[in-house]
Amino acid sequence: MPEAEVLYCDLKFKRDKGNTHGSASSPHETTYSEVRILKKQPSTELPDTQQQSESGPRCRVTSERAAVFVLSVLLAASLIALALTLYKNNQTKESCWAVEKNLKVYSTNYTILQKMIDERDAEIKNLTERFSAVKPCKQESPKCPEVNRDSCTKCPVGWEPHGGKCYYFSTYNATWTKSRDECRRKVGDLVKIESREEQEFLEQKVRGEMTADEDKFWIGLTDSETEGRWLWTDRSPLDWNSLKFWSGTEPDNYEEVNPDGENCARMGERGESAHVMCWFDASCKAFHRSICEKPEEPGQLKCV
Repeated sequence: MPEAEVLYCDLKFKRDKGNTHGSASSPHETTYSEVRILKKQPSTELPDTQQQSESGPRCRVTSERAAVFVLSVLLAASLIALALTLYKNNQTKESCWAVEKNLKVYSTNYTILQKMIDERDAEIKNLTERFSAVKPCKQESPKCPEVNRDSCTKCPVGWEPHGGKCYYFSTYNATWTKSRDECRRKVGDLVKIESREEQEFLEQKVRGEMTADEDKFWIGLTDSETEGRWLWTDRSPLDWNSLKFWSGTEPDNYEEVNPDGENCARMGERGESAHVMCWFDASCKAFHRSICEKPEEPGQLKCV
């Protein structure tokens, strides 16, 4: 805008009559004062149009910035949505893979289980066929064995039955007298051998029991009352007419070890072959095992 022109003018001030103290200027004094007056250019535009022209560029810049901001926000939101979608897709794929793997495992297990079921069904069918082919047994009521006069004989536990007698083979060593006392306590006596068959039976049993050469068994025969006169425990004599099973030169009444001699009989010969002739005389104070005997006890058969 052009600078305002400078106008000069004369200003005359009248002095106030009432003012007596102040000094007044002379009538002809002239005061010059410089007054600047802005010269206003005539306006050819309307006020609204002028305001619009002044604010127009600024409004256009603000609108462009707002549009860029909105587009940036939309782009960021789109990128976030795309990232979330990709993440969810990956999760879905992993879940699908896990489900597919589990389905394969279940399918394998089902195949194995079905095979086991088929095998079991085949076994059941086989057992059913075999069971159907089995005929039921005919049940009969138990019957007692038929025996004469419905009687039987028996021996106590630990005794050996043979020929109507019960035999007990001791497991400990004792003198001839102590051994006889033990047989009597068992309601028996030292054995009396009355036949070859009985001798053979006893020899076989004793041979199986012996663990050493001197592991022999006392029998019920002694000559302690009269030397050379042998008696059984029932006092029946062993004379020239009786069966004898002395071994070799026995009895010899050997006195070098015991001055009383050998007055009691024992039997047994260790070995694998039978030795029927196996009687030996020995000191009655020697320690040996023994053979007890007693008759079999009558009994009654019962069905159980």
